[in-house]
Amino acid sequence: MVNTLIANTKGDGKAGDEFWTKAETLLYCALFGYIHYEAPEEEQNFNTILEFLNVSEVREDDEDYENPVDMMFHNLEKKSPNHFALRQYHKYKLAAGKTAKSILVSCGARLAPFDIAELREITSYDELEQDTWGDRKTALFLIMSDTDATFNFLISMVYSQLFNLLCEKADDVYGGRLPVHVSCLIDETANIGQIPNLEKLVATIRSREISACLFLQAKSQLKAIYKDNTDNIIGNMDSQLFLGNGTDHAEGFILVPWKRNHQHVQHWREQWQQSFLLHELSEEWQGSHDSG
Repeated sequence: MVNTLIANTKGDGKAGDEFWTKAETLLYCALFGYIHYEAPEEEQNFNTILEFLNVSEVREDDEDYENPVDMMFHNLEKKSPNHFALRQYHKYKLAAGKTAKSILVSCGARLAPFDIAELREITSYDELEQDTWGDRKTALFLIMSDTDATFNFLISMVYSQLFNLLCEKADDVYGGRLPVHVSCLIDETANIGQIPNLEKLVATIRSREISACLFLQAKSQLKAIYKDNTDNIIGNMDSQLFLGNGTDHAEGFILVPWKRNHQHVQHWREQWQQSFLLHELSEEWQGSHDSG
């Protein structure tokens, strides 16, 4: 989850900011780890993370000052000295006062979207029950803005957690395959942010009865996000459907992960061509209607 958050909230950060990114990651892992292993279920959310950051005061002129989060981890050390969250926090605390303050400012800026009350509310509890999607038939629609990337990281988190949860459940509960196939039709793939390790996931999830179908305007969109891993992602897809050829690149591009016979592929092509034709006719009629 931390990797997904970092990958999709970096903005226009440059390579020179890598130190701050790694420092933030240490603190996030410490706080998320504490919440996951120690906090009651109703407090396992981003609201708690924000509260921890709000009380993580650092005083440059007093290196011995302990804020409430420091005290919390000291108590954890007495109970579990080798706790994962504690070990991450100790690494973060190696930073001097001024550096630690800068790390906290960076964390606050990255989590700025959670200053919106509605976002804090929808992430304060779990109503998706993602770990049950492979048990019974379920339909979920994730709707987001295609012009504002502020909340892209939420969509990426849903997919990232979904793949990890269902793969673990398939292996631990069902002997390797889910009883109900989970199909992810990821339209506007280029606009949902980055799913970490997607090049590995598309190669492994299908054996667990999970598939991810990627919809793109062109291959270049995939390369802009996944860089050198683009060829691996495409290579692990069974089929590629091209829709339109008005330019040197396809106007519509679909990566299909499961095997389909020629009749199925032709059916998909006809359906999409028909939808594009209807759309074009509708626009043409609307233009003539408006001018008339």
